[in-house]
Amino acid sequence: MSSLRAKIQDVFNEPACEQNRGKDAKARKKGCSKPLTPGAAAGGCAFDGAKIVLQPITDVAHLIHAPLACEGNSWDNRGAASSGPTLWRTSFTTDLTELDVVMGQGERKLFKAIREIKEAYGPPAIFVYPTCVTALIGDDIDAVCKRAAEKFGLPVVPVNAPGFVGSKNLGNKLAGEALLEHVIGTVEPDDAGPYDINILGEFNLSGEFWLVKPLLDRLGIRVRACIPGDARYFDIACAHRARAAMMVCSTALINLARKMEQRWDIPFFEGSFYGITDTSGALRQISQLLVKKGADPEILGRTEALIAEEEAIAWKKLAAYRPRLEGKRVLLNTGGVKSWSVVHALMEIGIEIVGTSVKKSTVEDKERIKQILNDDNHIFEQMAARELYAMLSEHKADIMLSGGRTQFIALKAKTPWLDINQERQHPYAGYDGMVELVRQIDLAIHNPIWCQVREPAPWDCQLAVREELPRTKSETATLHAVQEFTGTTADDFGEC
Repeated sequence: MSSLRAKIQDVFNEPACEQNRGKDAKARKKGCSKPLTPGAAAGGCAFDGAKIVLQPITDVAHLIHAPLACEGNSWDNRGAASSGPTLWRTSFTTDLTELDVVMGQGERKLFKAIREIKEAYGPPAIFVYPTCVTALIGDDIDAVCKRAAEKFGLPVVPVNAPGFVGSKNLGNKLAGEALLEHVIGTVEPDDAGPYDINILGEFNLSGEFWLVKPLLDRLGIRVRACIPGDARYFDIACAHRARAAMMVCSTALINLARKMEQRWDIPFFEGSFYGITDTSGALRQISQLLVKKGADPEILGRTEALIAEEEAIAWKKLAAYRPRLEGKRVLLNTGGVKSWSVVHALMEIGIEIVGTSVKKSTVEDKERIKQILNDDNHIFEQMAARELYAMLSEHKADIMLSGGRTQFIALKAKTPWLDINQERQHPYAGYDGMVELVRQIDLAIHNPIWCQVREPAPWDCQLAVREELPRTKSETATLHAVQEFTGTTADDFGEC
């Protein structure tokens, strides 16, 4: 536990975090967690955050050392996609019982589970996750993993991020620490080249990184490791031989990017593949970093040629949507890198942003939003469900882009909604992804269902018609009883 405490403190003191550098020493020790609001959900725990970052490593067996309920459903981690192995979708757990805890059988059961996985599946590595229960009873995960690695001849990586140590974001960073300590740098590649890069914080949601990788391939740039989206253990183990790196989500793996720069001199920048302008900017920065690290400067010219070609194709496709979407108002209720990258992408085709949340966004993210919008009034840290509903029901936005948690607010307000968080079904990265995002927004806004759901209900029409017809005494009494029970009058029904 002392080593875990030291790791947590190290993550809290992350010097690459702009927000962290602005705090005094006392505030820095508390990390970035916020006090919980009574009655509000706490969000994910550290274990959840570590699993989110590491589970998309597709050929690895992920073993949860805990009671059965801690594992949950491996298919429900995120919408990450794999181009090959499916072992990451298999749930492995030691399934500790009360008797195991009382009798001290946890470590023995963990060792046995590692052996069974090795014999049945033969993975290149096994990641072991302790949770609150096994951490509190004092199971020595590090010792068991070390002994199992020696005995079975494969890497067994302890991921020390039990849920009680902190938030999901802390778990993200502890997962990065596990990769640094036990994986990255453990294998020397025999094909390292001057055009190798790492992509950090890219989860390949709905396979959207597959829209970006072909662009890099055309430039002769090889992705040595995409961490964690569609990753392989061997690729991550060789990631220290990359020449440059791009950070897609700094709040998750900023510590990983900084320490890789310190240890192996891999410079990095933070960018985005959402939107035409940001995708082009990311490609330019990757090429420039590679040239600084010794690559042939001719790649800069090839990059500009590729950008010009792809932008022309994308703008031609988007031209068909501009007349239908120009001036439409969008409310963006998300966070992180999407809080500014998606804003920039939508404004490129004339869509008006009436509000964007900055929850989970870094200081740099917020500064980018201010530069893009030139107006602080459209930026909100967090908006309550009641305020979201009021804004949508008053028709201040034509569509809301958010995650699945707030979709029912939009549907209740009879407003179009589109999922842009990890549960989304369509990839939105790169040039083709931008076209797909605009197409989905167009389909949502112009869906004929909204005209139908905004009309008065048929039974309201029937009551309104009956108001204008002669009624018997019994019919009048019945109608008055209905109005008294529902709290409505004939004026509430409107015209049908």
